[in-house]
Amino acid sequence: MTILKNLKKTLNWRESVKPHVDLNTELYIQLAPFKLPLILTVLMMLFGTLGYIIIDDFPLMDAIYQTGITFTTVGYGEIKPISDAGRIFTITLIILGFGVFSFAVGILVEVLNRGDLVKVLKERSMLYNVARLKNHYVICNHNEFTVQLTREFRENQIPFVVVDANPDLEEEAKKYNYPYFINEEPHTTSAILKSHLSSAKGVITLSNNIADNIAVIASVRLYEKEIKRRRPYFILTNASNKSDIEKLKKLGANSVVSPTKLMAQRMSAISQRPEMENILEQFLYKKDTPLDIEDVTVPSFSWMLFKKIKDIDIQKYVKVYIIGIKEEDGKVVPMPSGDFIVPKGCRLLLIGSSENIRLARKVIRKKQKPKEMGIA
Repeated sequence: MTILKNLKKTLNWRESVKPHVDLNTELYIQLAPFKLPLILTVLMMLFGTLGYIIIDDFPLMDAIYQTGITFTTVGYGEIKPISDAGRIFTITLIILGFGVFSFAVGILVEVLNRGDLVKVLKERSMLYNVARLKNHYVICNHNEFTVQLTREFRENQIPFVVVDANPDLEEEAKKYNYPYFINEEPHTTSAILKSHLSSAKGVITLSNNIADNIAVIASVRLYEKEIKRRRPYFILTNASNKSDIEKLKKLGANSVVSPTKLMAQRMSAISQRPEMENILEQFLYKKDTPLDIEDVTVPSFSWMLFKKIKDIDIQKYVKVYIIGIKEEDGKVVPMPSGDFIVPKGCRLLLIGSSENIRLARKVIRKKQKPKEMGIA
């Protein structure tokens, strides 16, 4: 079994993952009109085969073959001499075959003109692709915020699925290069299942209407309890005022962004220090940047607990810098001094290269200080 797994990994073999909603029922409904032409085709083949056997004493395989080339009007001729009665039967078979063929073509054209079959096939293919995603974000509600956010996600190779009830979502997805999209109301069970939320990292809901954001947050938290997910979803949303921000956080949002507040803060900072414009964007938010910023939880067994920052000396060994500490009660300590003692249940805000932050996370999770840092 291990050898097989390693072989699949080497060959980049993707496991066959089934979506929670496979649309097989909808596909069957769209294909149902073809059932009658198929039955008529089988009956015509049976009728022709028996006719040649009875009228001209054809062997079974010859009768099937003669029926096939006659019914499809390919014009190969008679495979063996046929009596006058057999020729009349052949003419009848050709006329009936042409009628069945015309009937089938008419149904095909009608189904394709409706467009529902193609739509179901496209959506079914999309759902299977979405089901292969892991640790993706489900972005609810298509608007200008979504367009800008998804552009950043694509540049940083963060997988995402856009969910919106807009009937023109397919055209919008092509315009703005959404690789995966679900045309449903974001708060519905159908949207949750189709977006494969069970394997997602979190949800971002960006509606201008607070009621829509509330509905999405409530649905996600209920689904989280239903599947008994160990790690809660990270939910990010937006709001226009302080009252709405507090309300959304109480309902279960991890973070609420106020675009107007962010814009005001940004403009204030630029007006006071024009030379600092775009510094953070250049060093932290661009793709392939040499710097990264991340918060890391200090576990209860970490060797760092209750030690002074200057004694930890993580800056020297791992080459990352602690620029903030969020304590268990939510209090944030920016730029802590060297005498600050690392408390229990805190999170360290680290800045450095992505590789160094990954190394720092491993060091923080150790029970004993590594020997390389000077203490056995």
